[in-house]
Amino acid sequence: MATTVSDGGRDPDRYRAAQRGLTRLLVREIRGLRRLIIPSRLRQSMPDWFTAVQTVVDQYAQTSAALGAEFYDAQREAADVPGSFTVPVVDPPPPEKTEASLRWAAKDVWERDPEQATPAQREPIEVRLEQAEKKAELVAQKLVADTGRSTVLEAVRQDPQARAWARSAALGACAFCKMLASRGSVYAQDTVRFQAHDGCHCGAIPVFRGQRYEPSPQAREWARLYEEYAAGHSGSQLARFRRALAEHDPNPLPGAF
Repeated sequence: MATTVSDGGRDPDRYRAAQRGLTRLLVREIRGLRRLIIPSRLRQSMPDWFTAVQTVVDQYAQTSAALGAEFYDAQREAADVPGSFTVPVVDPPPPEKTEASLRWAAKDVWERDPEQATPAQREPIEVRLEQAEKKAELVAQKLVADTGRSTVLEAVRQDPQARAWARSAALGACAFCKMLASRGSVYAQDTVRFQAHDGCHCGAIPVFRGQRYEPSPQAREWARLYEEYAAGHSGSQLARFRRALAEHDPNPLPGAF
């Protein structure tokens, strides 16, 4: 008898909760590193901050990958598919990727010619540093979460018993994530990458051969709203879907989306 798998329920919820808990610890550590930045010595102290944040990102990315591997193993066991399989744990993001993300987060910190500076770059240094820290937290979260998601997706790609994956979104996720989660297990093994934004806590649910995918009640409702209010409107589907969620979905949308 075929087993069923869903984007909702105990296991996906526990996995998202574990990754969210990891994010909370990550953010707390990054905030503690703010002490390394000396406003009067930015050019001397910022490199130390970059290095320290990158070290933290590497450590948490390894944990995120381990959580992804554990989740995949548990899902595979629950599916009762034949044969053994070792999950290929994905490495932390390459140093150059992390550094580029952090430099983007801190791009408004540096002094500029007042005539050429943007409004953000004209703010007092403490405001600029606060904004840089917030951006650094967001990009670090994505780098870490992506490592866990990539571990699950790489396992789906390599496992002979896997056939697809589905997106699991939280009730309070943004319209973009709910739209993708409403599509179910349409994502093939190696033809679609996981689209995520900064602060995204969605996960990938592996679907194995012989398994039946059963959308969660919330995913079915998101699919209904999309079909009723957004499908068929080229170029404005996401905006229409966002309005439909705001009017009919009891779960609040994040303010940024």
